[in-house]
Amino acid sequence: MTALRRYAQSFTGFERDARMFLLTTLVYGVALSLWWVDFNLYLGALGFDPAFVGFAATASSAAGVVVAFPAAILSDRIGRRLVLALGTAAAALAIVGLLLATAPVAILLLAGLMGAANQTYFVVQSPFLMERSRPEHRSELFSLQFAISNLTNVGAALGGGAIAALVGGATGVGTGEPGPYRALLVVMAVAAALATLTVLALRDDRPRRRRDWRTLEQRPLDAWGGEPISARPDRPPAWRRRSGMPRLADPGTFWRLLLPGFLISLGAGQVIPFLNVFIEGKFGLDLAALNVVFAITSLGTAIAILVQPALARRFGKVGSVVLVQGSSIPFLVVLGFSPVLWTVIVAMAVRNSLMNAGNPIANAFAMELLAPGERAAYAASASLLWSLGWVLAGPWYSLLQGTLGFNAGYTVNFVTIIVLYTLGTGLYWHWFRAAEASRPAAVEQVAA
Repeated sequence: MTALRRYAQSFTGFERDARMFLLTTLVYGVALSLWWVDFNLYLGALGFDPAFVGFAATASSAAGVVVAFPAAILSDRIGRRLVLALGTAAAALAIVGLLLATAPVAILLLAGLMGAANQTYFVVQSPFLMERSRPEHRSELFSLQFAISNLTNVGAALGGGAIAALVGGATGVGTGEPGPYRALLVVMAVAAALATLTVLALRDDRPRRRRDWRTLEQRPLDAWGGEPISARPDRPPAWRRRSGMPRLADPGTFWRLLLPGFLISLGAGQVIPFLNVFIEGKFGLDLAALNVVFAITSLGTAIAILVQPALARRFGKVGSVVLVQGSSIPFLVVLGFSPVLWTVIVAMAVRNSLMNAGNPIANAFAMELLAPGERAAYAASASLLWSLGWVLAGPWYSLLQGTLGFNAGYTVNFVTIIVLYTLGTGLYWHWFRAAEASRPAAVEQVAA
């Protein structure tokens, strides 16, 4: 009990804005969870074929690629808070539009807006948490934020299935009709709007002084009040006004941090967005059952994420990330090729839990390894490459489905994801297994 109490206490002591952002994660997570679980199925209920579903996913990812760097640059100029608010508000607008739209072009544009909104949110959240936390709290804060997101997936998936069943029963239509999905879109829009309000309750972090982009003039930190740490010139900034391109203290480390994630995104993009279609097509589950399956998966992920800080203390951040990600790969084989439903559900839950458990620790490690002015650039680059991987993978999925059909297409998809996950995890271990022990201790301050 004493050890358990000490472990629980490690998740306390966060700064005020960090606690507020955990609330934002909870609220916005409802919109994100229902989007990932149900949007593809909504398009199917509207009568669109799998190829169009793939194009919609591609439009969403492509929009994310376009906005990643602008969102990072803008957050350095006007503060993280306002950019987060722009992202959540744009998501609410996109969802309302999808409630009304039925034309293919309109749906693609609105899916793109939703992708841009989500990308904006994802790009800014890690630098924000880094700048609103202390080193001794960082692993726990990043893990708790990610765990809350996954626990929200559980509630949203179960609640979404229940809402769809109630709406279908009340209106006399099946859950394969558009009506129940539109009810879920209403819930998503409300959640995104509430998330915007919670973001606006964060402290203003707009820079209060102009930065001199032409020099690296050193100024005392106490001369800078309120703005993000990344806006302070105590270390070389990642962005220079004259070129508009990142200037990095260690470009090799920067890009080595990014490449494993890009390889994993290429594999994930051709399978993960379409797992609901795969499960529904292979086993014939209805909407309520699908939501239960994804709820089980998210619950397992949340539990694994909360255990991950303890693994990081035992094996180090890099070792713990490689341990859980490498252990997830055999379960991909079961997920893709087992003909038994319960084994597929278990494999999906375990794979998702292990693969995602390392993400917050890997993100915290990258934030600590980089200079403050490079963090938004890294977050933008990571999100951009992740979205780019999905942009490339989406048409590949559509091509395979159109030429090989359901079973053969998914066979190629799963073989590819297994190879890319293995390569990405191996490269991360090869490049960073010694970096954690050798890097100097970071000196951090929490912004006022």
